[in-house]
Amino acid sequence: VIIPTLNEAAALPGLLEDLRAVSRVDEIVVSDGGSVDGTPDIARAAGAVVVSGPPGRGRQLRSGARAATRPWLVFLHADTRMGRDAAAALDRFIGTAPARTYAHFGLTFDTRGVSYRFIEFGQRLRERLLGMPYGDQGLIVSRDLYDHVGGFPDWPIMEDVGVIDRLARHGRRLALDAELVTSGRRYRREGPVRAWLRNLVLIVAFRLGADPAALSTRYRPERPDQ
Repeated sequence: VIIPTLNEAAALPGLLEDLRAVSRVDEIVVSDGGSVDGTPDIARAAGAVVVSGPPGRGRQLRSGARAATRPWLVFLHADTRMGRDAAAALDRFIGTAPARTYAHFGLTFDTRGVSYRFIEFGQRLRERLLGMPYGDQGLIVSRDLYDHVGGFPDWPIMEDVGVIDRLARHGRRLALDAELVTSGRRYRREGPVRAWLRNLVLIVAFRLGADPAALSTRYRPERPDQ
């Protein structure tokens, strides 16, 4: 399991605890982007390998994947929680999937409210119509397929879209019948409708050819320490 972090001392312990229930997870790599809140110490205390480098999710994911040694890679965000159903689905998939199949979970937020249910519904439509999961939904991919497509692009934003585009050309996507619970902290801070519209505009701009580096100026990284 590869987890990119930046000041995730509050969120990371929950995910690390959840991963203990996944029988096939025997290596956790935390790729830290310069935390000052003790995140690396928390990861090491839980038995994770910690690699450090400059911040940037695409860069951190690439660095974490390089440090991993297992034949299957699972990429998760630090503010994710994995319940029993998701843990069981992960175990089943890794135990039975062909190497050219990659997978992701469903999306649900840890926040109540009609706006959040609307965003979840919209994402289910995006998956079915466009085959595009969010990075919050995790990514499970064999090492062979990951290396074959070149891994995550070293972009400051849209790295999840970039790697899915690469995988779609060479593999088969599977949506697992289980959900990860992701934090709604950014949506709570910005307002769910405003954040959803901002994301939509960024994705459309990217699909029209905008440079991810230019788009990143409109998407300030979530900083739990602020």
